[in-house]
Amino acid sequence: MDVLIIGSGAAGLTLALHLAAQQRVAVLSKGPVNEGSTFYAQGGVSAVLDRHDSLEAHVQDTLDAGAGLCDEAAVRHTVAHGPESIQWLLDLGVPFTYEPTTDGRVQLHLTREGGHSHRRVVHAADATGKAIENTLVEQVRRHPNIALFEHHIAVDLITSIKLGLVGPRRCLGAYVLDLESHRVEIFAAPSVVLASGGASKVYLYSSNPDGATGDGIAMAWRAGCRVANMEFMQFHPTCLFHPQAKSFLISEAVRGEGGRLLLPDGTPFMERFDPRGELAPRDIVARAIDHEMKRLGADCVYLDISHKPADFIRSHFPNIYKHCLEYGFDMTQDPLPVVPAAHYTCGGVMTDLAARTDLDGLYAVGEVAYTGLHGANRMASNSLLECLVFARSAAQDMGRRQPEPVPLAQIPAWDESRVTDSDEEVVVAHNWEELRRFMWDYVGIVRTSKRLQRAQRRIELLQGEIHEYYSHFRVTNDLIELRNLALVAEIIIRSAQSRAESRGLHYTLDHPVTDPALTGRPTVVSPCPAITAV
Repeated sequence: MDVLIIGSGAAGLTLALHLAAQQRVAVLSKGPVNEGSTFYAQGGVSAVLDRHDSLEAHVQDTLDAGAGLCDEAAVRHTVAHGPESIQWLLDLGVPFTYEPTTDGRVQLHLTREGGHSHRRVVHAADATGKAIENTLVEQVRRHPNIALFEHHIAVDLITSIKLGLVGPRRCLGAYVLDLESHRVEIFAAPSVVLASGGASKVYLYSSNPDGATGDGIAMAWRAGCRVANMEFMQFHPTCLFHPQAKSFLISEAVRGEGGRLLLPDGTPFMERFDPRGELAPRDIVARAIDHEMKRLGADCVYLDISHKPADFIRSHFPNIYKHCLEYGFDMTQDPLPVVPAAHYTCGGVMTDLAARTDLDGLYAVGEVAYTGLHGANRMASNSLLECLVFARSAAQDMGRRQPEPVPLAQIPAWDESRVTDSDEEVVVAHNWEELRRFMWDYVGIVRTSKRLQRAQRRIELLQGEIHEYYSHFRVTNDLIELRNLALVAEIIIRSAQSRAESRGLHYTLDHPVTDPALTGRPTVVSPCPAITAV
């Protein structure tokens, strides 16, 4: 194969389609090919498509949401390629939502979400991710140059450094566990792409599917790549509060179309925290909800759009409406109980504008990457846009490269000669639960130095247990994910400890003010592993 792509969401599949005309591509998926965060994305894709909007307005909104930590070059690169990215999806046949015009034609319906000054979010009702993912999967399955490997999880990257080869530092492929045969195989390729998503499952409550376990971030760090801004974990403000709902997301678009946040007694409260009210950026809304829940001792707050006509609600949010009914909530008549949940990883593996990492031949696209677009807080619906834009940028860069062949003969087979099958799988389950619980309690929406110190002590003990377990037993899906989550948790904790201010998604009671001296300085974790600001 010419290119190995680890991940099958919007970033990975978009890249595969851009590459497949010239190169042979393998795409790995931990589960079924469409079982990832893209499939569950509700809101949409942001792009400047209205004549009353402008690229400059989109840039400024993004910079504002990023709280002084966006890389302006990355923002401008992403925004500039927004309209052509939407056109590419339209050409593929993604069924976006349209609305009639006054002269009898139809046009794309644009909605508005938190942080945006204009309506610029194109969507497919309230299931945009599903529409995009299904279209991409259909195209990928048809292409003769793309091979899909479902139920395959990468264990670690293969690098020239680990093999002791002379010459430049290169990525040569990955060791991959086939979850059906339970065998670790070698997937060698001169170009490897991490498109494995974020790490929100490091927290007890998350809006994302179970696969968001930080695999690509952990593998890249172990391979020698820098990771940046991991203290900035976005908590989506409004996930349905119900014991069986598994943190079902209530799209930002509900607030964009007039939904109000209410206290249990029915009192609106967002205007007390920000003049933009419900349309403030997500960090502000999530922190306001967290504050009110703790102040009142409440289990949740409420999101109310029942003042809108019932037909409007059912037509704009058909899937949310149907799903809420299954749990006994009719959003056309009553407010919905909501709580924040971990949603999006704003940091990740450091890349340039061509998605290249610190390791030759290794790229990162999508949520796994830190491109500089999001800064200290991601603006709503910029994430799918980032997937599309940087996937194309990576494909263009690969088209210009002529990498040396991979020295297959020098890559050893996976060695299981000194390990056995575990007879204590319960240890993995207990460690997983403990990790996610103390991350939620100590490294959540509101932090303190004391809480972070407690988390640091716990992760050090846990890392020792996991390392011993990994050294003695055969790898399993759960063990691989636990090992990766623990490393990502450690990076998040140390990154948060190093930022002595409150900014964007990182809010600490011990340093509640933003430090102007730290503007423009992302937190960088080197694999040394010293933390620096650049």
